Amino acid sequence: MTTVTRAPMVQADPAADELRRRGLRRMRLVATSLLVLAAVVYVATLGQDGVLGFVNAGAEASMVGAIADWFAVTALFRHPLGLPIPHTALIPRRKDDLGKGLQEFVGENFLAEAVVREQVLGAEPSRRVGTWLSQPANARRVVDEAVEIATIGLSKIRDDQIADLVEGAVLPRFREERVAPLAGSLLAEVVRDRVHHGLVDLALGEMYRWLAENPDRFAEIVGSRAPWWAPQSLNEAVTGRLHTEALRWLGDIRDDPDHDARAALDSLLEQLAQDLLFDPATQERAERLKDRVLEHPQVLATAVSLWQAFRRALLTSLREKDGEVHRRLLRELTAFAERLVTEADLRERLDTRVADAAVFVVSRYGEEVTAVISRTIQRWDGKEASQRIELHVGRDLQFIRINGTVVGGLVGVVIHAVAVLLG
Repeated sequence: MTTVTRAPMVQADPAADELRRRGLRRMRLVATSLLVLAAVVYVATLGQDGVLGFVNAGAEASMVGAIADWFAVTALFRHPLGLPIPHTALIPRRKDDLGKGLQEFVGENFLAEAVVREQVLGAEPSRRVGTWLSQPANARRVVDEAVEIATIGLSKIRDDQIADLVEGAVLPRFREERVAPLAGSLLAEVVRDRVHHGLVDLALGEMYRWLAENPDRFAEIVGSRAPWWAPQSLNEAVTGRLHTEALRWLGDIRDDPDHDARAALDSLLEQLAQDLLFDPATQERAERLKDRVLEHPQVLATAVSLWQAFRRALLTSLREKDGEVHRRLLRELTAFAERLVTEADLRERLDTRVADAAVFVVSRYGEEVTAVISRTIQRWDGKEASQRIELHVGRDLQFIRINGTVVGGLVGVVIHAVAVLLG
């Protein structure tokens, strides 16, 4: 058997509770005073005829109405006079059923799809947001808050977390993905658009500059490969000639966009792209190369270093109050606000998306949200819940007693008048 743990209700504002308590006592006093007044008048006019007979009948009916309504109001919260009369103390005894009913009422009448969609569309959130963001102070506030949140978020991310993410999620994913088709497609696009020519020009320029500035180093490298028996003068003549020809050859390739070496390189890259896309042997070699690269410990260190550099650069930009990041965000946000104000089609699309999102949330989580009502009420202590509810609505319920006293008296006078006329 499941036992529900009763939890105390959340304490409200004591000052507000005291005001409600005084109002409840005052209205109880008024209603009870009317009942006492009706009883006194009834006793004083008992057995009288004529006008006093009407007064007596009215007082009698007022007492009946007042007592009946007192019983009805009291029965909601407790047993009248402490007597365990059936169907009394309804709230303490049936609060769980009331909570379930309230849950269903809220779900059916407030969280229904049609109601949610109508309310969201009727609120015109896009227009309101656009109007609010059109104010420069508001747009600046949003940018400042977004930048502050981004700065805090970036500052909280530790390097070891990035390392764990790369090692545990990124690298395994890269190992699963085949790199050859992707590399082949990318290389084919690069060669087709001649994007690599800029890189080739840069490489040729750097190679030419290095050869021109380091003839001794070139001679040392080439001379180390010369046979031991060759005369020194011959070695020097050969290396010097090789250096001159290498410079001339690199210069020709650098200065001639249509050089045969450039065309050969383009053809080589085109063939490599096709092999990466369609040749199984080339694809297998590419995958093995990928695995060797990913298994190298420097890959993880490089990923962390790149993250550190990115974070430093971004944090520096974010912390500049009048920096480019702030200005760009403000421009984009202001432009977006202007579009929201002037473009009805955009507002309609966004409002529809917001309504769809709200309906999705309600349909998916609405039952869990409304269930909070019944679950919370189930955990309340019955007596305390009754006292709290009476504190909030009891003052207004006293008007039922007052109306019962007044209406009962009027009905009593009417009934007495009818009796007199028929008699």
